[in-house]
Amino acid sequence: MNINVVCPHCLKVNRIPKKESYTKANCGECKGSLLDAAPVVGNASILATYVANSELPVVVDFWAPWCGPCLQMAPHFEKAASMMPLKAQFMKINNDDEQSLGAKYQISSIPCVILFKDGKEIDRFSGARDSTQIEAWVRKHI
Repeated sequence: MNINVVCPHCLKVNRIPKKESYTKANCGECKGSLLDAAPVVGNASILATYVANSELPVVVDFWAPWCGPCLQMAPHFEKAASMMPLKAQFMKINNDDEQSLGAKYQISSIPCVILFKDGKEIDRFSGARDSTQIEAWVRKHI
């Protein structure tokens, strides 16, 4: 069985074998590692690419640079992402820069984390959480 994964470096869609764990997985286009699990800095176009093409859950943190809880949660979001390479794809979107997305997804408080799967929103939470809580929440949807 294979799955589609969006390359975090060049945004090309890669079809890779679905495995329990990976030691190596590189993009067929740019040769960058698909195991790079750091959250991608997103915008409307990048989010649309991931949601439409990734068969992994896409976990998006809507945040703002002036938001204390957002800044508090940021390292935890990055740690959760690093613990889940090719289990989910993580993205951060600055809500101030992408206000149309905030309106589209009716984000009323930040941080707001939305999980997309199979092209649609599956779940969300608002407020800061630690890496263990974020990882457990994502794993419920894998």
